[in-house]
Amino acid sequence: MPQKSATIDGVLLNYRDVGNGLPVVLLHGWGSEISSFSRLERDLSAGFRVISLDLPGFGSSAAPPGAWSLFDYCHLVEHFLKFLNLAHPVLIGHSFGGRISIVLGSRGIAGKLILVNSAGVPSKKSLIYYCKVYCYKSAKFCLRILPAQLQARLLERLQQQFGSSDYRNAAPLLRQILVKVVNEDLSPLLPQIKVPTLLMWGDSDQTTPLYQAKIMEKRIPDSGLVVLKNAGHYCYLDKPQEFYTIVNHFLSH
Repeated sequence: MPQKSATIDGVLLNYRDVGNGLPVVLLHGWGSEISSFSRLERDLSAGFRVISLDLPGFGSSAAPPGAWSLFDYCHLVEHFLKFLNLAHPVLIGHSFGGRISIVLGSRGIAGKLILVNSAGVPSKKSLIYYCKVYCYKSAKFCLRILPAQLQARLLERLQQQFGSSDYRNAAPLLRQILVKVVNEDLSPLLPQIKVPTLLMWGDSDQTTPLYQAKIMEKRIPDSGLVVLKNAGHYCYLDKPQEFYTIVNHFLSH
């Protein structure tokens, strides 16, 4: 599909804009890009105007000028919507894109929300997690006595060993952003979302487990949860036809 570009907040963005009708904006997850939405974009564009963009630092969009916070990303998306003259579009946010959708939804910017395996509710931390954090911090402290060059090499090894896959695979700037974003608790914003909200989740999601969806459903006033069986964190890829059918019904009513 043809791609376009625009400079928003000083960042060159890559995006696609296809179809006609009610505007639907697709916001991808961390480490992903607009190509992950290709089938959904194709299916939805038969009845809706579908806009998808590579968030800064991902796909073909430029990296942010610094270590952005979640709210910097939210400001950019809000300004992008204004650039396209989109008033109260539907926002479909997956994972990290769900974080952005929650913030914008709480500000009354969206007409409807679809949160797909969305991040935003704190994860329950296991004893193993706390042990890993303690070991990492202790080892990092001990490295301070070493020469700077050796310290940097060993610190990278520590980060590869103890960091999440998202952290390990990210460029240095995106690592700084991920550390800021990953533990951001958006629970206080959930009751402020006053628009119809559909929660779509895979029952086997290990990244944002199903209990987080149930918390969101309880706290967002006008919301409903649909759980797709035998689907994981990318439920829209695992069960594309079921996902599209449910989303199309939600958007059409």
